[in-house]
Amino acid sequence: MSKKGKFGDSLQKFGRTLLLPIGVLAPVGMILGISGALVQPYMIERFAFLGNDSVNAILLSIRTIASAIFDNIPLLFAMGVAYGMSKRDKGISVFAATAGYLTLIVTMNVWLTLTGNMADPEVMTQLGQISVLGIQTMNISAAGGIVTGLVAAWATDKFYNLELPTAFAFFSGKKSVPIITIGVMIGIGLILPFIWSFFVSVLMRLSVVFLSVVGPFFTAAGERLFIPFGLHHVWNVLFRFTEAGGTYVIDGETFVGVVPAMNEVLFNQGPNSEYWAMMPDLSRFMAQQQMLVTLFLFPAIALAMYRTAKVENRPVVKSMLITMVLTAMLGNVTEPLEFTFVFLAPLLYVLYACIVGVGAVLLSLAGVAIGYIRGTIFDFAIFGLLYEKSNWIFLVIIGVVLAVITYFIFYWAIVKFDIKTPGREEEQSLDNTLIKEKRYGEIADIVVAALGGKDNITSVENCITRLRIDVTDVNVINKDLLQTSGCTGFFFPAAKHIHIVYGPLVEFVRNAVDEKL
Repeated sequence: MSKKGKFGDSLQKFGRTLLLPIGVLAPVGMILGISGALVQPYMIERFAFLGNDSVNAILLSIRTIASAIFDNIPLLFAMGVAYGMSKRDKGISVFAATAGYLTLIVTMNVWLTLTGNMADPEVMTQLGQISVLGIQTMNISAAGGIVTGLVAAWATDKFYNLELPTAFAFFSGKKSVPIITIGVMIGIGLILPFIWSFFVSVLMRLSVVFLSVVGPFFTAAGERLFIPFGLHHVWNVLFRFTEAGGTYVIDGETFVGVVPAMNEVLFNQGPNSEYWAMMPDLSRFMAQQQMLVTLFLFPAIALAMYRTAKVENRPVVKSMLITMVLTAMLGNVTEPLEFTFVFLAPLLYVLYACIVGVGAVLLSLAGVAIGYIRGTIFDFAIFGLLYEKSNWIFLVIIGVVLAVITYFIFYWAIVKFDIKTPGREEEQSLDNTLIKEKRYGEIADIVVAALGGKDNITSVENCITRLRIDVTDVNVINKDLLQTSGCTGFFFPAAKHIHIVYGPLVEFVRNAVDEKL
């Protein structure tokens, strides 16, 4: 594989690793959202029992416990990236990342002390410093965790079997990994303060685009366009956790990126706070963009595909499309439906991304303020309906209008250009019966056979919806057989690499394939 191909694969793999910490933040955010909403004064006025001392204490305790996750986001990224990027012992990689991150923040604490740059705790956030695990250090947010995770993964893969002279044999092999990681992070911790200001300035210039009136167009449309390449998580992290998403001062404390600021306003300040006026500026980059897709555009696209399918294929297509739409509405997973047309009609997919971008701008102009990360119907109920002043009605109005427009565009395009969406192929469309009935063993048998057998498969991984498999020879792959495995599509992003889309149950498919191999 060429260097360019290897870099692209590594970048995709890096994007997948960001799913681990984000996957934790999403459900914890829902818990925070519910507990945060139920302790707001306006909710207590409506439902008197919420003002009971015991009930209120329980809700506040839940919010406090859950907030610990958000107070340590960089550490989550360090562990998640280390786990995802390492190829050998993932356990030792995560251990090394934890030790390395602690070393990084302490080293920067020492640097601040020795150089006389340590700020008073009362004003430290205004000077780019923060307290992490009780240690005052430079505020490099999730970037510090990501760098540490990459270093730990590199050290694991390179020094996993390191042999040292007999006198130092005790520190050989796995034990050398965290030691080397700590050493590297000391060096990075001493150098990083000198170069961080440069990166911050670059990110601040990027924030000028993101924070403009048309900023939501680039963030929302960009996410859709990066999905086929598996890089949308990298794109999202850029403005969610770095200066590219802006810096926000709340109660005298400075927050970097959209998510930390939203956490403070959404879960601590509440709708009755003066800072709630910031919510539309924060939420325009977050869940409401995704809700536009999952709750409105997807049903419209699915209806257009169903109406344009051959009559004899509609029963199977109907079942498939309903599953895909519900998967998006309930689980925030959009790839299965998007992959039914992205490679068949890339220009239509670009137009679809632009519709999402325009919708995101309209939501921003309408002052919609629906947090958080995920775009499920549950998130809409929690962060839209439970919270005051979310302006959720405008999401419904704009969503319905764009859904109607999207339906007619897709219907026209599919018929006009004879796009072979599900049910329009010469033969019956991909059958998802096996995955629907969770017959993972049978799926694994088909996948291994279709890819040329065990000897032709060199590695198997998965992201949230796809198997990602490296093969020795793509010419022996039986595509017709692979279509019977219950997948909703497959494609070749690199010369010897195939992605097979199974949706949110892909992890169980991957486990079955591993057992088969």
